[in-house]
Parts: sequence; structure tokens; C-alpha cells
Amino acid sequence: MMNISQLAKLDLNLLVLFRAVLDEGHLGRAAARMNLTPSAVSHALGRLREQLNDPLFLRTPKGVVPTARAKELNQPVREILEQIENVLDSAAPFSAASSDRRFVIGAPDAVLASGMTSLLAGISARAPNVRIGLIHLMPARRGSSTKEPWQESLDLLEKRELDVAMLPLHAVPARFETRKIYNEDFVVAMRKGHVFARAPSEAGFCKSRHLLVSLDGNPAGFVDEMLAKRGLSRRVVLTVPTFMMALAYLSGSDLIATLPRRIVQQHAARFGLTSVDLPLKRKPDSIEAIATKAAMRDAGVAWLVETIVDQFASDSREAPCR
Repeated sequence: MMNISQLAKLDLNLLVLFRAVLDEGHLGRAAARMNLTPSAVSHALGRLREQLNDPLFLRTPKGVVPTARAKELNQPVREILEQIENVLDSAAPFSAASSDRRFVIGAPDAVLASGMTSLLAGISARAPNVRIGLIHLMPARRGSSTKEPWQESLDLLEKRELDVAMLPLHAVPARFETRKIYNEDFVVAMRKGHVFARAPSEAGFCKSRHLLVSLDGNPAGFVDEMLAKRGLSRRVVLTVPTFMMALAYLSGSDLIATLPRRIVQQHAARFGLTSVDLPLKRKPDSIEAIATKAAMRDAGVAWLVETIVDQFASDSREAPCR
């Protein structure tokens, strides 16, 4: 066990450097991130290697890769640095009314398009000087090697590049905390006067021409998987990358689209749309506010999470009956 005199010799900047090299996988990029020269980074790593008695990173033609020991140290070092950051953040108590802090919130397109206007207004009312950054989070492509499609988003939380993520992800590793925001289900949206709205049915759904929101252009989604299990199929004639594009195109076409109910409710009047229930039974997605447990010890992040939960709950109470 390291004694007090040994601990006193430890430079915490070396742990910050270690995290930067792990994140970047390249000494030059880590140096740029920390405003250091590559030689200074190399020298500092040498000191850390001596203290930890391990090479830590091995050079490759494309950068560096961590040793097994470095991989073991990844999570403990991040937790140590997060705790230190939280101690420094708590030096001055967080006050929403006076804080000018900047928070970063990440969410998929569906959540950004349906809930951000109201959320930002709610944050502004509670904390007029707080600044917000929004990041579009995207799941891993279908067929990706990762088992968790939102793993990259969780990684951003652990790196503190995100303060809070809003994801359709209830089960998370123990180092994260979740707060339920709302349940998201889907409806079939189309322009007003569309023939499908007058007599919606499973058969009519399959015969219709469909628009699909697809980030990578793949013309198949969860609806197609549900239909395939029933021995059915549909014809997707157009894919677009965002939900707002879908709404705009539906307003002037005879296509129909399966879209989140909240988006359609919020924007139907603007685009002249109507909707009916999806003629396929599907369990709603639970949209959760997610942060690391270490981040939740930061009073500012905890305030932001609770504000998100409260604002969406308020929106749900005020939403029109359907």
C-alpha cells in the first residue's frame, strides 16, 4: 500500500494525462488536448510508467494502445478524477438562480425534436444564466460489433463530455444512475385527408407507401422486424435522416410514417398532419435521464437531472388527452 510520503510525490496531472492518452489513443492528440508538446507528454508518461511499474501504452503505426494494466486502471483513475472534480465543483455551492455554468445534454433526434423547446424554456426560467449545449446522440449501426447500441453515449458520460444523456435505455451498468422521463410510443402519421386515416388497418398499413427515418439510409427498422415475425412486409419508398424532415415531407405527399407520438402531437398543426394508432402492438420505450453516479454527486448535475424529470412530467400533465 502506498504510504503518505509516496502519495505526496504523486502528480495528479499525470493521471489527467493518462486519461487523455487513453481517450485519444495518440500522444500527439493527447498533447494538443492538454496544450502540451508531444515531448512533454512522452516525458510525463515516462514518470508515470516508473511509478506504476508498467509500460502503460505500446506504440503502433496509428498511435498507441493500452497495456492490460492500463486497461485495469482506466475505471479507477476516471473515478478518482471525477471525485476530485466534484470536490472542486462543490467548493462554491451550486445556485441555479445565479450560476452561469454550461451543461451539455445529449439525446437522440426523436427526443431533441419533441422535447427540447419546452425543456430549454423550463431551464431558462429556473436558471436564467445557465448555458446549455445539445449533442445529437446516435445508436451504433445495425450489425455493429457492440452489443449495446448506446455504448458510445455512455462512454461520453464517463469522459464527462456529456453531463446528462436522455436515452431509451433503462438497464445500465451500476456506475450510472437513471431517472425515468416518459414513455415513448409510436403512431402512424400522414397528411390530413389521407385515405389511411379514414380506415386504418393492418392490411392497409402494409399496402401503403412508407417513409422511414433512418440515419444510415437502411430502409428497414423495428416495424419491418415486427411485420416479418407475422409473415408480412411493407414498402418503404423514402428514407430521411431526421424526424423534422419526415414531418415536412409528409405534409405534401401521400406517404405515411411511423413516428414517435410526442413529435406528432407537438408539430401536427404546424405541418397539417393527422395520426392514428400503430396497428401493431408494441411495448413503449422508456426514455431515461442518465448520468454517472460520480457526476450525480455534483450538485449542478443533480439539479439538471431533476429539472429534466420535472419539466417532462409537467409537459405530460399539460398534454392534450388522446
